[in-house]
Amino acid sequence: MTAFHSSPRMLGQKQDKFWLTVGLCALTAALIFLPFYLLDGGFFHYAGDFNSQQISFYRYMNGFLKGAGYPAGYGGVKNTFSWATDLGSGTMNAYSFYLYGSPFFWFSLLFPQNWLPYLMVPLLVLKFAVAGGGAYLYLRRYVKDPNFAVLGAALYAFSGWGLYNIFFNHFIDVLALFPWMLWALDETIYERRHGWFAFWVAVNLLNNYFFFVGQVLFLVIYFVCKLSAGEFRLTPRLFGQLAFESLLGVALGFVVLWPTVLSVLQNPRTIDLSSGWGFLTYSKPQQYLAILLSWVLPPDSPYMTSIWSEGIIKWTSMTAYLPLCSLAGVVAYWRARQGDSKKRIIAVCMVFALVPILNSAFYALNSSYYARWFYMPVLILAAMTVSAWEDPSLDLARPARSIAFVMIATLAFALVPVQDATTKEWSLGVLQNPGQYCAVLAFGLGGLAVYHCICRRWQQRRVFARRLLAGVLAFSCLFGIVHIGIGKFGQWNTDSDLVEQYINALALKEDLPEGDWRIDTYKTHDNLGLWLDKSCLQYFGSTAAPSILSFYPALGVKRDVRSQPELSNYALRGLLSVRYLLTTLAHQKQFHAEADEGWAYYDTLDGYVLYENQNYVPMGFTYDYYLTETQYEDTVTPTRSNLLMRALVLTEEDAVAYGQYLTPLPTAELNDLTYTRYTQDCADRRASACTAFEMTSAGFHAEATLDRANLMFFSVPYDDGFTAYVNGQETEILRVDEGLMAVLCPAGTVTIDFVYQPDGIRLSRTVTLAALPVFLLYAGHFAWDEKKRRKH
Repeated sequence: MTAFHSSPRMLGQKQDKFWLTVGLCALTAALIFLPFYLLDGGFFHYAGDFNSQQISFYRYMNGFLKGAGYPAGYGGVKNTFSWATDLGSGTMNAYSFYLYGSPFFWFSLLFPQNWLPYLMVPLLVLKFAVAGGGAYLYLRRYVKDPNFAVLGAALYAFSGWGLYNIFFNHFIDVLALFPWMLWALDETIYERRHGWFAFWVAVNLLNNYFFFVGQVLFLVIYFVCKLSAGEFRLTPRLFGQLAFESLLGVALGFVVLWPTVLSVLQNPRTIDLSSGWGFLTYSKPQQYLAILLSWVLPPDSPYMTSIWSEGIIKWTSMTAYLPLCSLAGVVAYWRARQGDSKKRIIAVCMVFALVPILNSAFYALNSSYYARWFYMPVLILAAMTVSAWEDPSLDLARPARSIAFVMIATLAFALVPVQDATTKEWSLGVLQNPGQYCAVLAFGLGGLAVYHCICRRWQQRRVFARRLLAGVLAFSCLFGIVHIGIGKFGQWNTDSDLVEQYINALALKEDLPEGDWRIDTYKTHDNLGLWLDKSCLQYFGSTAAPSILSFYPALGVKRDVRSQPELSNYALRGLLSVRYLLTTLAHQKQFHAEADEGWAYYDTLDGYVLYENQNYVPMGFTYDYYLTETQYEDTVTPTRSNLLMRALVLTEEDAVAYGQYLTPLPTAELNDLTYTRYTQDCADRRASACTAFEMTSAGFHAEATLDRANLMFFSVPYDDGFTAYVNGQETEILRVDEGLMAVLCPAGTVTIDFVYQPDGIRLSRTVTLAALPVFLLYAGHFAWDEKKRRKH
């Protein structure tokens, strides 16, 4: 059968259900969150990433972009560099993955900073409403009755992918905005409308570059499958329009894209590719079963698995489940259609999901396994489902029984006999979380039972769509509450004092001594530095300055998605200018047991116990000695932090050019790396430290008095976006210590200014500013032309 392609304008104003869809999705989302919103007193917190990153990031960046905190930098540049992000990072590059280009985040700037923790739920409700609205616009082309487009929109918005990724929050932005781009593509193909596709390409690109890579690939698959199925005719004019609008949309979003690409290319997580068999097969058989069942069963909590003990399952967004019906409607559609583009799209997507190298193509060949692109085929699954539901000739109940059989077959994982390798005792089941498995299976089978009943009773009646809609929304609401509850209450004890700690941190921010230095925390909640607006050694975020990901590993400190140097690495605290450490009363005794003798009790303020670092060294200091990277890499890793308090590490090239200002480190000095000697090294560095140091929202300003020309070291992550000025003259910045910075300063009193602009911003800003008037003229011309045609 040929797909039904009606213009949205053909549906008529009375038939349009767009705002009904938006309202229903908003209401359902609000009901899902309402119990937790009331339980938490408005400060909704969930688990893991949502608590540690999403709340903190939204609140912090709201204040940062409004100019709260540090003053403008050299030349009046402001709001480009965040000190509170790890050891300091460029804001655009650090947050463009999370929120920097999100329209929902920019909308949140209308509200005061302190409101943001309480606005996370309203913003999520808005995102689900936008997701439903966009899905409705896309789906109504493929149905005759717009009520089924409403249904499909609900299936998409409250799919397993949508509910699962509340945990990550900013993924819901992608869920919300993608259908609008697919709708705009269809409008271009079938209606020859101009401008919308370029606009939504730009919006999706600005929203999240990481997901945009996958969206481009999916659009190619979508376009080719539709073309091969004969669902439209490709003409030179249509191809030219699509190519032009694609490039125009990318140009409009180039302002964020190019600086981010330059930064991300330096991130080791993006360039570590698998090889050989790893390109073609997953290493664990369970991975294949998990992928296949993720399209059938409701999802587990992001950080818990019901069944799987092997493979990469947690936090991967591996789910394509449709609420209530699972794949029952898809199976009915598949049996009835021949040569259909949607079948081809889903078949291609399934092949991509099962082949590692193809799966990673959605993320620019990232070596880490993710299924975070599944939201795109989910929209096609929703389209297939509602198309099947609208066809009264199809047997919708029979596929439900087949899907139920697949779900019941998973009981084998609960009943298979297992012998313990040590005790040789036998037991039943390989389940990891039996309780969660029972809940997931019960919802899966219960949803199919309700669906089967609705199909049997009302399929041939006019109320069929309304009954299904009621079932889908009710199921989504109940399962959403249970799904969030499993994740939330699973960490109830861990996060019971989260709100208290964050609120106390806001009070502590006002009570801390004045000055620009770093802090450390011990056994507190993540990202406390963002609430205190202080650079903190403990930081949880994937996209900080890339040089941090080379500096820390060189010291033997793991840095993947978080910075978390152990307390035992005491020399790092002096090197990185940590002045105070915060812990809680509950962990004070444990801190004393682990800490070195360099910490002195300072005060107890706002629920926190503060300790002052007796080996604190102000930011910005000089050395007498240097060693090359080759020599540094030959040293013992655990004591390298001690070594960095004694000597500056230069590249081989910089050692040739700048070694004259320092003395090569004597061999004997490579070995005396005791705590006692560390304290002496700190005293030596303190004696040569800057006389003034001021952090700005674009870098920093420092002043020093030197008795001879020397390299001034700053424990700030190296970034190509920095420009240094010494006494007003631009000066070369050296990358030292495998990730930090230094500049050459003359003898006497000097002023030093570092100002940050994202690397590549001049080019990217120029491209976007040039594209903007082109877009306005292009879209305006065709809008004016269409308006004239309507008059005639």
